[in-house]
Amino acid sequence: MAGPVLLVSNHLSGLDTILIPSFSPRKVQFLAKASLFRSRLGGWFFREIGAIPVHRDVSAAAQGALNVGREVLVAGSVFAVFPEGTRSRDGRLYRGRAGAAWLALETGATVVPVGLVGTGRHLKNPATGRPDRVELRFGAPVPLTDLAVLPAGQARREATERIMSAIAELTGQERVDEHASGGRDF
Repeated sequence: MAGPVLLVSNHLSGLDTILIPSFSPRKVQFLAKASLFRSRLGGWFFREIGAIPVHRDVSAAAQGALNVGREVLVAGSVFAVFPEGTRSRDGRLYRGRAGAAWLALETGATVVPVGLVGTGRHLKNPATGRPDRVELRFGAPVPLTDLAVLPAGQARREATERIMSAIAELTGQERVDEHASGGRDF
C-alpha cells in the first residue's frame, strides 16, 4: 500500500511497539516516551525501529505528538498510534481518544487497524512452561472519506468509533465505554 498510512492498534504491553514495526511491510514510525532513549543502547534500538522521542512532561505533549504524526503522514510515510492512549491493564479495549481520528481526517491517510492478541500475558505461561501464542492481525482499511460532510467534532467522534470497532473485530476484546486510566504511553 503506497502513500500515507496510519496504523491504529490496541495496546497491551511494551512488546507492542516492537512487534508492529517488525512485521509491517513498510517502515513504521511511532511515538515513544523520551526516557526510553536515555541509554546508548536504548536510544539506538528505538531509533532503529522507527520511534520518535516524546517528552511527556511538557504540557503541550499531546498536541505536539499529534503534530509529529501529522508530519510523518504528510511526508507519505507510515505512522502507528494506540488510540486508547495507554496500555490496557486488564486486557479490555477502552474508548479511543480522538487523536488518531484527527490525524486520519487531517491528512487523508489510509487507516489500517491492527489487532494484537496475546502480548499482554506472560512471555512464558506458568501453566504450560511455554510462551503464549502472540498474534498480530492487520485488518482492512477503515473507510472515513464519507465523514468529510460532517462537522469536525462529529467526524472525529464517528471516525474514532469506526477505528475502535475495527480493532475490536480483530482482537475480540471486550469494549469499555470509558478511557483507560493511567498516563499516556507514547
